[in-house]
This record gives sequence, structure tokens and C-alpha cells, in this order.
Amino acid sequence: MLSIPDVAILGGLALLLFGPERLPKIARDAGRVMRDLQNTSQSFVRELERAADTAEEEERLAGVRAAEAGEAAEIPSEPAWSAEPVEPAKSVEPVLPAELPFERPPVF
Repeated sequence: MLSIPDVAILGGLALLLFGPERLPKIARDAGRVMRDLQNTSQSFVRELERAADTAEEEERLAGVRAAEAGEAAEIPSEPAWSAEPVEPAKSVEPVLPAELPFERPPVF
């Protein structure tokens, strides 16, 4: 990043090299080139994002179609649920070691 003195030195050099008549035209042309470059890069990024979104959408649709084809081929004969009661899970007590693997630091 250029500091204020750096910009002043570069401006003075440009004024000496190009003169006061040509310097505004050169600055306008440089601004126009920068704007075109920025617009081109933004359109490039938008095009890449659009292509990525299209690819993701096609992949999602292929997965949906495959899932629909798989569901149509497999029709379960029994329901997925069961009428048998389920026992609740047993709680597990934490197991602590009999001795700590390290010594306690002295308290002063």
C-alpha cells in the first residue's frame, strides 16, 4: 500500500513526464481501463458461480431421480415400525481409576 508521500512523489513524476496537458487524459484512460478490468473480472466470477450452481442442481436432480427409481423398485412388505415394546437404555456409571496417574503438586 502506498503512503501519502509515495503518492505525492509518483504524482510529481507523472506531471514531469507527461506534462499538465496530457496528464488528465492519461488519468481518464487509466480509470477506464481499471473499470473495464473490474467489470470483466466480476462477469467472470458470476459465470463461474452460475456454472457451479448448474452443476450442483444437475447433481441434485440425478440423486432425486435415482432415489425415486430405487423406491419404485423396492416396496416393503412389512411396515418399518414394530409393535414390540423397547426397553430403555441403562445408564452407565463412570469408572474412575483407583490411583491417579500423576502426583498432585504441593500446595503452599
